[in-house]
Amino acid sequence: MLVINGSSRANGNSEYLADILLKDISHSTLFLRDFDIKPIVDQRHDANGFDSVDDDYEKVISQVLDYDILLFATPLYWYGMSGRMKNFVDRWSQSLRDKRLDFRGEMGKKQAFVLIVGGDRIHIKALPLVQQFQYIFDFMNMPMIGYLIGQGTKPEEVKNDRRAIENAATWNNKIKELF
Repeated sequence: MLVINGSSRANGNSEYLADILLKDISHSTLFLRDFDIKPIVDQRHDANGFDSVDDDYEKVISQVLDYDILLFATPLYWYGMSGRMKNFVDRWSQSLRDKRLDFRGEMGKKQAFVLIVGGDRIHIKALPLVQQFQYIFDFMNMPMIGYLIGQGTKPEEVKNDRRAIENAATWNNKIKELF
C-alpha cells in the first residue's frame, strides 16, 4: 500500500490519521510536498502531444505504479483537495497520452482509498471531494475501497475527533481482512 500525502505540513492531521488507519499494515508514504510537480499545461489536443516537463512527476508516478493499493490523503483546502494533490492528479492527463505507458490499464489494476481532514462540519463539507475522487477513480476504472474523514485544523487536532479515530480503527481491521 502506498499513501500519497498531499499535505504541505509535516506531521499534520492527514499524516496522523493515516498512521492510525494503517497501524500494523505494511505501507510506504510518498509526501507530495517533497517533490516538485508543476501544474499541467494542457496539450491534450496538440498534434505533438505533451512537451516534456522538467520536474519530479515521472519519478512520483513510477513509484505509484509499483503499488496495488493507493491511499490518497489530503487536507480539505477551500472545499477541495490540496493544490499539491490537484497538480499531481491533473498531470495524469499527460500519463494517459504517454505511449510508453498503458496508464489507465495499470491504474485500473489498483484499488483506492481516500482520507480527508479539515475544519468544522468536515463530515459534510468533505463529501463533494469524496465524490470528486470517486469520479476520478471511475474514469481510471479503479475501485474505491472506502474513505475516512477527520476533523482537525491545528496540528494533531484530529486526535480529538473520536468518530474519525473509531472509524480509522474499523477501517484498519477491514483492510487487514481484505489484504
